[in-house]
Amino acid sequence: MNPVVIYTDGACKGNPGPGGWGVYLKAGGHEKELWGGERETTNNRMELTAVIEALAALKRPCQVALYLDSEYVRKGITEWIHGWKAKGWKTAAKQPVKNADLWKQLDALVHGGIHKIEWHWVKGHAGDPGNERADALANRGVPM
Repeated sequence: MNPVVIYTDGACKGNPGPGGWGVYLKAGGHEKELWGGERETTNNRMELTAVIEALAALKRPCQVALYLDSEYVRKGITEWIHGWKAKGWKTAAKQPVKNADLWKQLDALVHGGIHKIEWHWVKGHAGDPGNERADALANRGVPM
């Protein structure tokens, strides 16, 4: 498996409001930057979209070290999603899971079995170079 390091981030100007997502990938001696955005969205949707876009960009099975500053995404995909699926995409309070459309896309990418992913939380805006770069890309993606 090819090793790849990925940093993702989301940004939103107002919540909801215009938002962007950013991805910084490093593999071998190569680097790649991805970004995009939506006119009316939320920060959590942009955080999820960043990870989805990052994993969708991988062309072959990879050993992924994924760094993100969103506990919502990290815990959602590693802990909470199993219960949501078992309950028919409902929370413990029997409410519909927010952003279920994106969670389903991420679930297919993560649990589809082609990548081995290690999830790493990093503190946002704390000087981590990869996180700062992903943050700058997310802000670049915010539509004006």
